[in-house]
Amino acid sequence: MKPQHTLLAVIVAVIWGVNFVAIEVGLRDVPPLVFAALRFALVVVPAAFFVRRPNVSWAVLAGVGLFMSAGQFGLIYLAMHLGMPAGLVPLVLQSQMLFTILLAGIVLRERATAGQLVGVATGVIGLVLVAWGRGSIAPLGPLLLVVLAGLSWGIGNTIARSAKSSSGLGLVVWSALFVPIPLLALSALVDGPSAAVEAITHMTLPTWASTFFTVVLSSLVGYSAWNTLLGLYPAASVVSYTLLVPPIGMLAAWMAFGDVPQLLEIAGGLILLTGVGLTLVGPGTKGAIKQRDLAGTSSAESTIQTLGAKGTYQGTET
Repeated sequence: MKPQHTLLAVIVAVIWGVNFVAIEVGLRDVPPLVFAALRFALVVVPAAFFVRRPNVSWAVLAGVGLFMSAGQFGLIYLAMHLGMPAGLVPLVLQSQMLFTILLAGIVLRERATAGQLVGVATGVIGLVLVAWGRGSIAPLGPLLLVVLAGLSWGIGNTIARSAKSSSGLGLVVWSALFVPIPLLALSALVDGPSAAVEAITHMTLPTWASTFFTVVLSSLVGYSAWNTLLGLYPAASVVSYTLLVPPIGMLAAWMAFGDVPQLLEIAGGLILLTGVGLTLVGPGTKGAIKQRDLAGTSSAESTIQTLGAKGTYQGTET
């Protein structure tokens, strides 16, 4: 990645790590599916009136909305409501990296390089260590819900990558159209038809602050940058940065709720960072780009990559 895109990916990881603390605060007043629906309703309105719809099909927008947003966050919010700790969620959610690389290889023919595979394997070892340290406080049901959320995110990543949209913000805003109604419908079945109105009319200031963080920073800023990066680089290169989210999330939960990590968790977090480094600087990066070109990259995009390597291309909207 170019240095500015690397910095952007790291900033997104910090936002998403802190985001789970914000979600836990909001869930104290609002049912999980209603809270998730509110988040994406506020992403759509009023942004859809000012942000142009990206040049992708409605099927792509629906796929990104239903999998990257509704599926992922509906399951995450439900898992946290059922007792999944805020510091542990971003760790288990990193299963999305494995799902994304697998799906991108099958659907998009993006073969991971040897360096990326070594980094992923190292990261998985770190994930296992942290999970081992925290497993005693995580019930199985919520844990499996977060793994399913990782699968949903991986599917959404693959759809976004296949679209290669140059407007990450447009993809976030317009795909969010497909999120609130399914989540509210599920909430009406689970919590009752009046749950949404009652919860929203009794929201406290901390809950509104939590909503602001999840809408503006996590969704509009974070996912705009994320989808832009997915449109520029192979999926395996982008999703590697999400390995930074668990240590950041654990630190944020520690500072916010006094959730002190154990020695094994700290060791696992350090190994995660090592895995990120191996994935990003490992051998074979140029080969990954060539492999992607052979798999069907357009000549125009190949030209952009060549110009970018020479430092003459400034990149797309970030």
